[in-house]
Amino acid sequence: MVSTFYAVKLPTVSAADDAKLAKNFAFQPMAIAMPGGFKQQTVRKVNKAYKHIEGWISSVGAGVAMNDIDGDALPNDLCVTDPQIDQAVVTPAPVPGRKSATYAPFALDPAPLPKSDYTAPIGCVPGDYNEDGATDLLVYYWGRTPVIVQAKKDASTGAVTTPMSADRFTPVELVPGVGTSVYTGPLWNSNAAAVADFDGDGHNDIFIGNYFPDSPVLDHTKDGGVTMNDSLSHAQNGGGGHFFRWTPQGFKAVQGVLPDHIDRGWTLAASATDLDGDLRPELYLAHDFGTSSLLYNKSRPGTFEFREGKAKHSALVPKSKEMGRSSFKGMGVDFGDLDNDGLYDAFVSNITTSFGIQESNFAFIGTADDRADLRAKLRKGEAPYTDKRAPLNLAWSGWGWDVKMGDFDNNGDQEITQTTGFLKGKKNRWAQLQELATANDALIKNPYFWPNVEEGDDLAGDQHLRFFVKNEHGSYSNLAKQLGLAVPVPTRGIATADADGDGRLDMAVARQWEDAVFYCNMSENAGGFLGLRLTDEAGSAVIGAQATVTLSDGTTRLGRVDGGSGHSGKRSSDVHIGLGDQADGPVQVEIVWRNRSGEVHSKELQLSPGWHSLQLGTDAKEK
Repeated sequence: MVSTFYAVKLPTVSAADDAKLAKNFAFQPMAIAMPGGFKQQTVRKVNKAYKHIEGWISSVGAGVAMNDIDGDALPNDLCVTDPQIDQAVVTPAPVPGRKSATYAPFALDPAPLPKSDYTAPIGCVPGDYNEDGATDLLVYYWGRTPVIVQAKKDASTGAVTTPMSADRFTPVELVPGVGTSVYTGPLWNSNAAAVADFDGDGHNDIFIGNYFPDSPVLDHTKDGGVTMNDSLSHAQNGGGGHFFRWTPQGFKAVQGVLPDHIDRGWTLAASATDLDGDLRPELYLAHDFGTSSLLYNKSRPGTFEFREGKAKHSALVPKSKEMGRSSFKGMGVDFGDLDNDGLYDAFVSNITTSFGIQESNFAFIGTADDRADLRAKLRKGEAPYTDKRAPLNLAWSGWGWDVKMGDFDNNGDQEITQTTGFLKGKKNRWAQLQELATANDALIKNPYFWPNVEEGDDLAGDQHLRFFVKNEHGSYSNLAKQLGLAVPVPTRGIATADADGDGRLDMAVARQWEDAVFYCNMSENAGGFLGLRLTDEAGSAVIGAQATVTLSDGTTRLGRVDGGSGHSGKRSSDVHIGLGDQADGPVQVEIVWRNRSGEVHSKELQLSPGWHSLQLGTDAKEK
């Protein structure tokens, strides 16, 4: 037994080793300006049937996105959804020595669109939704369908001339016919969004993932007409997903894309990432209370089609470690190349609290030989990924939510940031939640049988942000405490971008029922990097474009233009790739993209380290 213990014992890293590793990083926390004049709240008003679990119902909604919204060519603008004021706010990132003019923060008013007193913004996705070259904002809600807030352009000059304020934008319904002055449309409760060219026609489409089914969750004047999940491990009565295909006349809803056993999940996060290199993004749906799904993209222009991929079943591997089979909670997801083998891997957040609810995060590492082998397996419905959460020391962290990978010290390896925590209060409710976790599924669908989780109660309220860094053993160390990131406040969304253009990734973190915070990367030990701003002729980010850097030692580093993967945090549309110590000269870069006609193009370039702006059409031209 002793021999077996030492044979399977995972390597440990000393505190001294972690302290040495932490010297590569430094973050300066900075307050984010928010507009005044809005009523503050500490919990949401909810349907009377939910009153005794108002804390549970109020556990989401803090989100943040980083991107270039004001058109100064730097992703130094934030779109923050804040439950404290139930507003979606645009505000400048508090970058020291900001290189462009700042502006007063402002809320995105959906007027003159029909309004409701029972809605709350949950997330915001920057993007160019009308393809005019200016950055718009997709805001999704609980209590109504999403709104696209479009930047106004001068009809004669084609330029955005209005200063940064609410007057700069015009709100447009994603779903038409939802009322006149009072909102009468579907009562969506959306918790996730992903923007990508799903059908390969050269235009970006939209996926909206809903959590609760259509119901008056936030209408405190009503008592009933709502439900909870019909299972804690296989719930299929959620709000499901909605696809919208781009057309010249606007976005059109596409029905029947996913089978019911996937479509009716309780979606908390989504990631659209091209895994096999065909420029048709796969879609990963992180479902609460049930099995998350990897969907292989078989779409063609004008038609959406996906096939579910599952890990090949093995009698020697628990179901809880198999992609597409586990019943663990899917709370957040992101893709990145963790082992630098040229294939994307996935990190999925779950609930992982000792003496609370102990499931596990996932670290799904790709096992295919190459992209062609991956494509062949996905076509057969096989997801060739192996969970290595334990040997990588990524299994447990807390009540996990959003996750983002990025190379914050530019050493060529991906770090992993993760938000954790649920509800901060004084009365511990873990015992009651554990009772619920063992309850009969026939009971939990009814909110009446749920234990009290009200304002003042606590569930994982002292958990903090995680910052995982690869150590000398090849596993990961959480350096949040060493870096001053371990603030005991529940966090939700993470947005990453090089806000000041210095080559070091910064991040903004949304915190539930606390103010969001901006962490400026102040590392003095960062290596070289390659930054790419990939746009089309109009100036729109080419969502889905892929960049592969081949270093002098023959290894590769991957980057992509992301259209909004994750839970409630959205990274910028720039590509950032750390080069490590191999940045003393130009590097070989292959860029692959679709133009607006849906044609696939590729270009090999020799680019020096630093930032580059490339215009992608039928060719790639440096601007």
